[in-house]
Amino acid sequence: MTVSYSADPVPYSPGVETPEPDEAETTKELLQTLRKISETTYKDGGHALRSVHAKSHALLEGRLDVLDGLPPELAQGIFARRESYPVMLRLSTNPGDILDDSITVPRGLAIKVLGVEGERLPGSEGATSQDFVMVNAPAFAAPNARKFAGSLKLLAATTDQPQILKKAVSAVLRGAESVVEAFGGESAALKTMGGASQTHPLGDTFYTQTAFRYGDYIAKLSLAPVSPELTALTGTTLATFGNPNVIRDAVGGFFRRNPGSWEIRVQLCTDLDAMPVEDASVEWPEDRSPFVAVARITLPPQTGWSEQRSHVVDDGFAFSPWHGLAAHRPLGSINRVRKLSYEMSAGFRAEHNGCPIHHPGKAARLPE
Repeated sequence: MTVSYSADPVPYSPGVETPEPDEAETTKELLQTLRKISETTYKDGGHALRSVHAKSHALLEGRLDVLDGLPPELAQGIFARRESYPVMLRLSTNPGDILDDSITVPRGLAIKVLGVEGERLPGSEGATSQDFVMVNAPAFAAPNARKFAGSLKLLAATTDQPQILKKAVSAVLRGAESVVEAFGGESAALKTMGGASQTHPLGDTFYTQTAFRYGDYIAKLSLAPVSPELTALTGTTLATFGNPNVIRDAVGGFFRRNPGSWEIRVQLCTDLDAMPVEDASVEWPEDRSPFVAVARITLPPQTGWSEQRSHVVDDGFAFSPWHGLAAHRPLGSINRVRKLSYEMSAGFRAEHNGCPIHHPGKAARLPE
């Protein structure tokens, strides 16, 4: 299979990033806010959770196959040559507390590719895995770290609120978002605070939202469903009323009976003005540079979620955009402040749960 590519990508150089003057202070604020979320949920439940994306809905394993015949612009990093890797996926929702699924918020999908060799990013030396962290929207809810810190404080303030109140607010926000969309718009803020749609997550497309180094170039990545069993779910909704774990049940029910396949797609930056690195809220125009498939992830039928898998992945693993190869270095304001934030969250869980964070080797498997 040969993949064609006609765009003229912008070469990567350190100069594509422009740190904010107060970025160190912003990072400090973020760490304090995330720590507050973790301390609150630990006090309430006696178990340390992730500061964000605390609730897992599926913990899955399968295989990633890099496509053959990629042009030089796309044959970069772990996609440089045809290769197969074991892969693990964690489907989640973004708050730092465990919520009823009727409180509809954006979904996240974290990918851990195992057995990857190459020059490592700082802090991930000695490991042999590559993480990609995605959300089911093409652009980030905030343009930069400073705005992100402000929105996270709003989210943190809801951590201790009663779930019955959150359900009511979520229903109102979904209605407001549907009105915005009816007039051709979209509000990332409304979705983040509980106004996201109730679509089936296995039919959603997930995006890195922020920019990354892609070997010699700059890119964003996406994960799109391609097998018929998955694409049939695109746009379908889940009835969340009366079942606090409807997403977990729906995904588990699907994988008890079906396999599933997704494509990893890459969108190369071809214009730094139209496709900025530092403003993560800008959706890169696909008419300037389309997403192109570079690999396929295939999952066999399996257990979608279990207490045993949760203990291994939710307690023992960490997923971070800063865990991986130097060829996929995270770029931009949002990503720079993420590094210490993810490290703090993982450290908090390890300390309070007595379960060291580790990175699985190529032969690692999830319990059935």
